[in-house]
Amino acid sequence: MDQLSQQQIPFFYIIDFEVENIEIFREDELLFSGLMIDFEYIKTPKPRLDLARNFKFKSNLASLEDYEKGFQHIQKHLKEGYSYLANYTCSTEIETNLSAEEIFARAEVKYKVFYPGKFVFFSPETFVETDGNKIKTHPMKGTIDAAVENGAELLRKDPKEQAEHYTVVDLLRNDLSMVSDGVRVDEFQRIDLIKTNKKNLYAMSSEISGTLKPEFRGKVGSIMRTLLPAGSILGAPKKKTLEIILEAENHKRGFYTGVCGYFDGKNLDSCVMIRFIELQDEKMFFKSGGGITHLSKLADEYEEMKNKIYVPIY
Repeated sequence: MDQLSQQQIPFFYIIDFEVENIEIFREDELLFSGLMIDFEYIKTPKPRLDLARNFKFKSNLASLEDYEKGFQHIQKHLKEGYSYLANYTCSTEIETNLSAEEIFARAEVKYKVFYPGKFVFFSPETFVETDGNKIKTHPMKGTIDAAVENGAELLRKDPKEQAEHYTVVDLLRNDLSMVSDGVRVDEFQRIDLIKTNKKNLYAMSSEISGTLKPEFRGKVGSIMRTLLPAGSILGAPKKKTLEIILEAENHKRGFYTGVCGYFDGKNLDSCVMIRFIELQDEKMFFKSGGGITHLSKLADEYEEMKNKIYVPIY
């Protein structure tokens, strides 16, 4: 990745959560990869499909009791002081009358990718983007049902959501400081409306920026190696929290909550691979979760995990 970016050769890349599997595609290779991509600066041809069908969607949720096993494991480590925030996720089998290609074609979101036989995702969360020597990251942490009265204000003021968001912003500010100087928080606790097929959600984000250090300029691979795994879908401190997550979760994340991005020859745009459907043996599994702090309540976190099982088709 460093070699390609230093030579200013455009490429698309996918990195899994544990930074064990990395796939890189030059633009000419994308034509033969089967990948379908819809980012702001790169769009592959859309599939020719009948998009008029009514959308049907059902999720076969794990029981609250099953969810609680991992939740309590994380709470134990939080109370013992090994972690301040841990992002706990689950895998839920879903049923829909649409194919993965149709979901890709119909989903309305900032970032979406279909990888034949592996996954389709539709993410609203930017990871890092560059503009010359400037770098920005956009951690997204904290959601609430948009139908709740004064939901946006409640989200900003909720003690648990505040603790979660503040921790992630501080973590990402520290991470960005490893690759850049003059790091600052440009926008704090922005509230965005996310439309879904079930209910609309408010999501809370912040923007952090800096100026790339000379040793990281033009080196996309070195930036990714330093910043990953992404803090917003891991927790803090990173190393110990990763151990806790791997013990608590009953599924392997794989590419879910990894990062993918496009380097256009000059600048980078990348996203966190959330709102993610994994394809396994003709079945679909929706992976979702949320941040757990010592203030978290079991029922609330289970509800948040459920709320994030959606497709932005409406």
